[in-house]
Amino acid sequence: MQDSVIHKSIRKHGLQLGMVPQWAVARNSSTELDVDHELDALPEVGRRLTVSELAEHVDDLAGRLWAAGIRPEEYVAIHKTANFDIWMLATAASRIGAVPVLLSPALDGATVGALLGRLDRPHLLSDAHKLDAMAEVPLRELTEQVITVAGHSSDAVSLGELAGSSRVRPVLKEPDEPAMITHTSGTTGIPKLIVHTPRSMGTRLRPQWWLLSLLRKRETVAINVPYVHSRTFAAMSLVLLKAMPVLLMNEPEPEEAAELFVKHRPGLIEALPNTLMAWEKLTEDPRRPFASIRYFSSTFDAIHPRTISHILESSKRFAPLFFQIYGQSEVGPAVGRPYFRGHAHRANGRCVGWTMPGCARVRVVSRNGERPSRNNPGYIEVAWSGLAKTYLGEQERYDTNRYGAWWRTGDIGYRTKFGCLHMFDREIDMIHGVRSTLEVEDLVLNRMDELGELVVVRGSNSEPIPVLCTNDDQPLDRDRWYAAVADLPQLAEPVQIPEAELPRTATLKVQRVELSRRLQERTQGAPDV
Repeated sequence: MQDSVIHKSIRKHGLQLGMVPQWAVARNSSTELDVDHELDALPEVGRRLTVSELAEHVDDLAGRLWAAGIRPEEYVAIHKTANFDIWMLATAASRIGAVPVLLSPALDGATVGALLGRLDRPHLLSDAHKLDAMAEVPLRELTEQVITVAGHSSDAVSLGELAGSSRVRPVLKEPDEPAMITHTSGTTGIPKLIVHTPRSMGTRLRPQWWLLSLLRKRETVAINVPYVHSRTFAAMSLVLLKAMPVLLMNEPEPEEAAELFVKHRPGLIEALPNTLMAWEKLTEDPRRPFASIRYFSSTFDAIHPRTISHILESSKRFAPLFFQIYGQSEVGPAVGRPYFRGHAHRANGRCVGWTMPGCARVRVVSRNGERPSRNNPGYIEVAWSGLAKTYLGEQERYDTNRYGAWWRTGDIGYRTKFGCLHMFDREIDMIHGVRSTLEVEDLVLNRMDELGELVVVRGSNSEPIPVLCTNDDQPLDRDRWYAAVADLPQLAEPVQIPEAELPRTATLKVQRVELSRRLQERTQGAPDV
């Protein structure tokens, strides 16, 4: 199956998740996948399989789900321990026409219960460990049935016992029907359930087709992205349909990541910004774990130029490239920009990129009637067929961000005369007297290599408080700090905390609102939580 045939099918029908393994087999059945962990649902599979075997396992799981009573258009909530079988189970559910709902393993029981309530008695795929953690959640009332993919529960159907079930013909969805549901990061409360369609998911593949086309030979693509995120499904679709070998990583520690890179020598890595920050220390590893990597790719959140520069310098490939994509779950990839070795450290980290041909349109709308500019940033909005369909059960909340064809992202910024989009902050994170907290963080991190993380949040008197974490939680050198922020008099005294105490989302974003709340409670003498 050639690219042109795949493109034509996706343009006509959208991305049919349940068909991706089958299409990949038609492209190259021997393409290999390496997984750095065992699969809970299929423990006998091991850590290496071909695309042909992957398609067989997905087809098998689809038959089991059908035998369990799941039917087209029904919701299948997947909340289990982080593992690549999350992707396999979701793809299998899609193959029989059901709608997979991906709930992060990081969510607590109360939040999972609230989200299940919005789904009107879905089927729940889970495991014994997660079910124990949800002991207080009334699952009998909230779900149609519970199916365990690992371990046993007296109140659940065992997926393992359904092995050998009859296979089922794949069910294709209409382009604008709900096809998959993910959720927002939940930085400001209960996450919102985002409804994706075949059309919106297929549209979002366009920018990445270009990036993968830069690889002139078949090289391994390493992916370290949460399995419940819509980006994982886009990334997997792309590499499988491009017949690229894949290394799937399950949140490895830096030392484990280094061993994997040395063993597999990938040519491209996709990872979260904060994961790359944690891996920054590997640039000094004598094994040179990044030596083979020609292309780095990252989405989700801001990434600091210091990290990009260090990682690019550690590659031994000719002209390595770091490609940053700005977007969010509701809109997919909106703009992008490349960074090059030798120049990344001088780059303006607030310049998140340019629109890409045939992809999303972006505009900046005034907040006060005056033209948006560097000193008067406006609302960033995106329009294209890649926009999510709605928030499940919260249509009014969705509509408040929709302005005709345009989606208001909640971010503040402006566009330069050359068309580059600059993103300053989330509107909710803005602090009076600070043009951009992210800009301040970029600046100070570039000046202080000993900082592993820096987040500027609002204090109890609306003052900008820098919360910092040092490498290995070493004591902060106050003299170096004051020298680094001498031209930033608006900053309050720094607060140093262990990096493990930073509240984070499932995609490792710092929960700035929660961090601000904790600091304010501490200042007011309330019990720390």
